[in-house]
Amino acid sequence: MAGHSKFKNIQFRKGAQDKKRAKLFSKLGREITTAAKLGLPDPAMNARLRTAIVAARAQNMPNDNIDRAIKKSQEADSANYDEVRYEGFAIGGVGVIVEALTDNRNRTASEVRSTFSKFGGNLGETGSVSFNFDRLGAIEFDADKAAADEMLEAAIEAGGDDVESGEEGHTVYCNPEELHEVAKALEERFGEPRSIQILWRSKIDVPVDEEAGEKLLRMIDALEESDDVQQVYANFDMDEDVFQKLTAA
Repeated sequence: MAGHSKFKNIQFRKGAQDKKRAKLFSKLGREITTAAKLGLPDPAMNARLRTAIVAARAQNMPNDNIDRAIKKSQEADSANYDEVRYEGFAIGGVGVIVEALTDNRNRTASEVRSTFSKFGGNLGETGSVSFNFDRLGAIEFDADKAAADEMLEAAIEAGGDDVESGEEGHTVYCNPEELHEVAKALEERFGEPRSIQILWRSKIDVPVDEEAGEKLLRMIDALEESDDVQQVYANFDMDEDVFQKLTAA
C-alpha cells in the first residue's frame, strides 16, 4: 500500500506540473500570436515578437509550438486580444499589478475582481498602484556569462541604467523604449539573454508576516491560474525563510 500511495503521489505531482506547464505554454503562445498580429510575423523585424520568442525558449517551449503560434496570427478567424492592466491592493496594503491579454474584457475583469475579494483585497482604479512601481526593460543573463563588474561596464556602454548581479545571474535594467537596442548590444558580447522583458519593479516594498504572506501568495497563484492573466507583480517584503516555507512543494 505504501508503494502504491507513493506512486499515486508522484503521478499527482507530475500531473500538476504538466498542467502548469501546459498553461504556461498557452500564455506564451498567446503573447507570440498577439505580437505577430500587431507587427510582422518575422522576429527580425518585430521587436516584441522576438522578446516573446526569447521568453518562450527560456521556458523550453518547443519550436513547433512557437511556429504554430506565429502562424495562428495570420489566420483570418484567430481571436483578437486586448492588453488590459488591473491594479489593486492585497491584504496588508500590498500593491498588485495584473497584466492580461483577453478576448473578453468583462469576463477577465470579473475574474480578477472576484480573486482580489476572495483573498481580502480590493481592485482599484488604473494608476492607484503603478505610481509605486517603475516600468523598466530587463535583460537577464546567467551568472557564468560575465563577472559582475564586467556586466556592469557592458551595460553602461550599451545604454543600461542599472544592474543587479547575484548567484542566480545578472539583470540589466534600462528604459523600456531602449530595451531592444540595449539587449542587442549585450547579446553581441555575451550571447543570447536568458530573458528579455518589460516589467514593473517596485520602489517601496510593504513588509508582510507569515499569515498575511500565505494569503497573498495564494491570491497571486489564483490570479496566475487565469488563462487571461499574463503577469502579476506585487510590492511585498517577506522574510526569506518564511517565503521558502510557504512556497515549498
